[in-house]
Amino acid sequence: MTRTANLRLAALTLLALALLMTWDASGGDLWLARMAGTPMGFPWRENPFLVHVMHAGARNLSWLLVIGLFAAIRWPVGILRKLATRERVQLALTVLGSVLAVSFIKHFSDTSCPWDLKEFGGVARYVSHWSWGVEDGGAGGCFPAGHASAAFAYLGGYFVLRRVSGRAALVWLGTAAVAGLALGLSQQLRGAHYMSHTLWTAWVCWTVGFVIDVAVTRPNQNRPEAAAPLHAST
Repeated sequence: MTRTANLRLAALTLLALALLMTWDASGGDLWLARMAGTPMGFPWRENPFLVHVMHAGARNLSWLLVIGLFAAIRWPVGILRKLATRERVQLALTVLGSVLAVSFIKHFSDTSCPWDLKEFGGVARYVSHWSWGVEDGGAGGCFPAGHASAAFAYLGGYFVLRRVSGRAALVWLGTAAVAGLALGLSQQLRGAHYMSHTLWTAWVCWTVGFVIDVAVTRPNQNRPEAAAPLHAST
């Protein structure tokens, strides 16, 4: 895409960051957690649908799709046939890179899950995930939302698909966003995450996709063919 388009997306990304930090400062995380939790815990924590379908099933499906994207580098199907091989590689690596980025942050997080809080029958006290190095007395490793990345990791596909089909790119983006929010909400009902955890996962995955796309396309921006208008829709 053109440099102007990327600048607009960068501005939107920074705006999303500002809104996300505003949510962090609002105290809304605990307010929403209290809507699903009780002093005895979270009634939906062991709900069969949330555990087996929205958690285990969605995770397994996501990994199957990742395998499918890597297989599609050699044997593309559907809209992926319109992408060059290097673009299919970018798509697959963007999804995997997004998952790894979220997992990396979680590994160093001292933030525990809502179900670990004393308020909900656990042992931990609430500590903001921005309080780096401050343990809350729980298990930690709960920020951001790893499970939501099973869907949000695909957000970066937008940057690849917009080169061949604006419509397909928006459908892909919308599907990944809705699926990610659904997975995040299901985990929130179980007491596994706060809303900010889910929103941060979305932002991290989007940013990983954006950064990879800029890194891949920037060397080609000075080429004559790169300056030509791209497909707005198909």
